Amino acid sequence: MIIGTPREVKEDEYRVAIVPAGVRQLTLAGHEALIETGAGNGSGISDSEYESAGARIVDSAEEAWSAQVVVKVKEPVEAEYKYFRKGLVLYTFLHLAAAGSLARELMKAGVTAIGYETVQEPDGFLPILTPMSEVAGRMAVQAGAKYLEKEHGGRGILLGGVPGVSPGKVAILGAGVVGSNAAKIALGLGARTMVLDTDLRKLRRMEEIFGGRVETLVSNPHNILAAVREADLLVGAVLVAGAKAPWLVTRDMLKIMKPESVIVDVSVDQGGCVETSRPTSHSSPTFVVDSVTHYCVSNMPGAVPCTSTFALASATFSGLFEIAEKGIDKTVKENYHIRHGVNVAEGNITHPKVSESLGMPCKFPEKWN
Repeated sequence: MIIGTPREVKEDEYRVAIVPAGVRQLTLAGHEALIETGAGNGSGISDSEYESAGARIVDSAEEAWSAQVVVKVKEPVEAEYKYFRKGLVLYTFLHLAAAGSLARELMKAGVTAIGYETVQEPDGFLPILTPMSEVAGRMAVQAGAKYLEKEHGGRGILLGGVPGVSPGKVAILGAGVVGSNAAKIALGLGARTMVLDTDLRKLRRMEEIFGGRVETLVSNPHNILAAVREADLLVGAVLVAGAKAPWLVTRDMLKIMKPESVIVDVSVDQGGCVETSRPTSHSSPTFVVDSVTHYCVSNMPGAVPCTSTFALASATFSGLFEIAEKGIDKTVKENYHIRHGVNVAEGNITHPKVSESLGMPCKFPEKWN
């Protein structure tokens, strides 16, 4: 099978979807890997390293997209829609719940599109999303700490405080992978840390992991309001796999936040859990609404590609290799993880949560049942 990896074109995206180790395994198994020239540069991987592993370097995105399976990092942007075609298998982050136009283009072209964010194990674990959530959760507090500095428009708060001065307060909405990693960094800095979630099991786990140093609260309108009021830094870490994130913080609630406080909405890929959130980029990461700085970069791990590329490739490769070895039909029939990752096939939305979020019918191909 021919597997293509184009260079990422989303603004400030430096990751690449496959590393030389993966290329070597594919080519040793008899498959062909096409890598667009320069695709790995942002992650410190040269064309020559890919060639040494057995890849063929191609000069254009069009050539990389001509493969039977295209493996990417981020969802295609409008300039890439022209490469969509019937029979193409696309393996990448999609976030279709917040991208109706992309969903319609994939459907119209007859692409089989697998979204990393919905590849799921029977117990609900998200094996591909998890490493990127770990990176984003840790980065969220780093970014928040930076934008709390006065020179960046913040309140002038040092999250960890100093002896004799109270530390800053971090409130985290969500106790999943992003939330627990954000809490780890916040506590490491010495901040007072509060985590809210609707799942008491997750809150108990946070209590055990952090030895009672994290304040845990059930997420409800009353407790969210209190957290918003107290926070110097508010981290949005809400996830419903495949679905649009619910708005937990409304525009009106910003009025009770401390002036020059910071919101980092990691949920922005799925529409954001703050009503005023909108996607931003690393080159222009923030905006201000009602004196509150919003950091809503939709590809946060892209800023640390030498870490996140290898973490992501480790998580995605087994699925990619199985598709190459068996083909998409047999893989979807036999692999629970990939089956749940399929978002679009045969001109239809195939994932219930994506369907619900976009208000479109959901139809899974009969041939895969």
